[in-house]
Amino acid sequence: MRSSFPRPPGTVRLRPVSSALRLSLLVSLALCGCTPPVVSLNEGPREYIASDYDEVLKTWTRTTELITASQLDDVLQVTATYESWDFRWAYVSRYAEDYRLTVDQRRALLERSLAETHQNHTFYVALYAQKHKWGDLNAAAPAWIVRLIDDQGSETAPSDIVEVKRPGAIERTYFPYTTPWRRVFRLVFPVRRSDGSPSISPHAGQLGLRFAGAQGNDELVWLLGSRPPVGAAQPAPSSLPVPASRAPDSAPGSNPAPASTGLKSQSGAAPLVPG
Repeated sequence: MRSSFPRPPGTVRLRPVSSALRLSLLVSLALCGCTPPVVSLNEGPREYIASDYDEVLKTWTRTTELITASQLDDVLQVTATYESWDFRWAYVSRYAEDYRLTVDQRRALLERSLAETHQNHTFYVALYAQKHKWGDLNAAAPAWIVRLIDDQGSETAPSDIVEVKRPGAIERTYFPYTTPWRRVFRLVFPVRRSDGSPSISPHAGQLGLRFAGAQGNDELVWLLGSRPPVGAAQPAPSSLPVPASRAPDSAPGSNPAPASTGLKSQSGAAPLVPG
């Protein structure tokens, strides 16, 4: 039986394309009313508040369904959020508000989270496979191989695949597409491969996650907007402003925080990003 789970836009297959073809694609999508949001990998300060999180989550989340023509059935359904610089800023704003972090706690969490984007590209992934065991991306002979790709021909294997075996309140609240019927993973890809080349080309107009296996293949795609010039100076995390909505003497309480802060959620998995 085919799932009725909504399929947001942004699931175009990636191929090396010219600027003209890319423009044609965007125009076609616009005419059909299904233009996916264009995202930016630019760094720098943001002015997000807690209430902005849901919209930022939608911007950085993609869903795809792979359906077999012979059975008219879903063989794979994937939703993934790219935990980019921009996404992390919004997440920390929401998390700090929810858990009443002090200014110093929020700043420390933000610094650690943003610093991780210089080492890894991380994706929070929830998937449903036709058979439960086929959804295990860590299996010795996995049914699905995942690669980080872009439209310039770059292809990178994950450096780490961490399964969130018991998603808790944090995962289900901040990533609401997490359900008991889906397996949840964090896929980590190096910013630079072993040969020193970037896993996402500075000239890329699209990046994506490709799932490929014996039952077929499909891709989740993020269309990229402008990027800063290579070597452009970026504000140091320590100089990033902290919203004045939280008084410095606010009580932190007994609250979970990302693993990189030394605390964990009840699920035992990092609720934000793995350290």
